[in-house]
Amino acid sequence: MLTIFYDGFCPLCFAEMRELKKFDIHQRLTLENIHHNDFAQRYPHIDPIKADRILHGQLENGKVIQGLDVTCMAWKLVGKHRWMQILRWPVIRLFADIGYRCFAKYRHSISAFVTGKPRCTSCDKGQCDL
Repeated sequence: MLTIFYDGFCPLCFAEMRELKKFDIHQRLTLENIHHNDFAQRYPHIDPIKADRILHGQLENGKVIQGLDVTCMAWKLVGKHRWMQILRWPVIRLFADIGYRCFAKYRHSISAFVTGKPRCTSCDKGQCDL
């Protein structure tokens, strides 16, 4: 089991969570939008500002993981994109994490370039929870 704390305002992040949910036939993932109204009450130990800077996840034992550790674990749990596990190999991990942090910092600009939307319009209608 893995709980993922995602940025529901980011079109690319939201799209990835939607894909993960589609493949999660064994319900191994819980997807939580950090912008949900009651997020702070339900997850007081997760700082939504930090979780907005870098993806956060929580394992079943309570351990919090971040960044590509979350992404790679999520895709592994749903049995897809097995190739991603190489991103956790020691030397590759260093460079992959640098790349991820750069992506995370500029994800809204990247989303605007890729999708034409810097912000998920569904969120404005209160529909960014999966």
